Amino acid sequence: MESRDVYILGIESSCDDTSAAVLHNGVLLSNVTASQAVHEAYGGVVPELASRAHQQNIVPVVHEAIRQAGITKEQLTAVAFTRGPGLMGSLLVGVSFAKGFARSLGIPMIDVNHLQGHVMAHFIREKDGGQSVPPLPFLCLLVSGGNSQIVRVDAYNKMEVLGQTIDDAAGEAIDKCSKVMGLGYPGGPIIDRLARQGNPHAYKFAEPQIPGLNYSFSGLKTSFLYSLREWVEQDPDFIEHHKEDLAASLEFTIVDILMRKLRKAVNQTQIRHVAVAGGVSANNGLRAAFHEHAQKYGWHIYIPKFSYTTDNAAMIAITGYYKYLDGNFCKIDSPVFSKVTFQ
Repeated sequence: MESRDVYILGIESSCDDTSAAVLHNGVLLSNVTASQAVHEAYGGVVPELASRAHQQNIVPVVHEAIRQAGITKEQLTAVAFTRGPGLMGSLLVGVSFAKGFARSLGIPMIDVNHLQGHVMAHFIREKDGGQSVPPLPFLCLLVSGGNSQIVRVDAYNKMEVLGQTIDDAAGEAIDKCSKVMGLGYPGGPIIDRLARQGNPHAYKFAEPQIPGLNYSFSGLKTSFLYSLREWVEQDPDFIEHHKEDLAASLEFTIVDILMRKLRKAVNQTQIRHVAVAGGVSANNGLRAAFHEHAQKYGWHIYIPKFSYTTDNAAMIAITGYYKYLDGNFCKIDSPVFSKVTFQ
């Protein structure tokens, strides 16, 4: 089939967002996502509830993505799906649907690594064009609730992790600190909003000294918790009176940790084209730091649209499109995997 006829359906179900997207020759036609509010009451994603919600959402989400794309399911060329990493139950819903859907249409299946998809979000093209695509090779800071990595990208299928967290991810640290403050879940958007109104230098928290390009955020969480306990003992209303400054100081510390290692990676590789991806890339403080580094150090930066920062099927579809052009398909019995890896 010629490239002008390639329609890829992407399916993403690695955590608590059910998403489907359709691409035509690499150009995005639709990107539909159903989020799950049920987890807010628990302060985090409950795997069993997530998989049940995926089962309810998968069919209407895929149907709507195909409808918005203005095509019929019979026009689809291949189905790309997230195979991992992620929550096992959530992944199984998406993978099972993709297998049945592809088999019913007699079209190939393409498995996509969720982390690779986040990086490839920079290659999503829209109908109006104008997207700035990073040239190869480039560095990508991949930061989300489950991952914090510095990735060297030499090709869509050749990515090397130069450094990664040895314990908690940056997004996880933000969510946990937000929970300790009683601010709700997910913590990222809440901390981001409060930080815009606070003093980033009001409080100091521990910044772990980890060798090389690896990260660690567990020490920061502990420092934040113990400091907060001490302040609340002295003033029971401390959090309410200082939540903006606390959020700003927490955000500043995390961004400082992330950017310090990224500067080191740029100096080591001499690659000055630098991208950011993953859910935390929606954070305004991190985006501002990227613009500051572009001015100060002459970096060429690439920041995705907000809609492509969180888990979405468009990033799975674009990765699937490149794999389709290479004839890189998967077997019907390919199992899901939950471990964080680029392999």
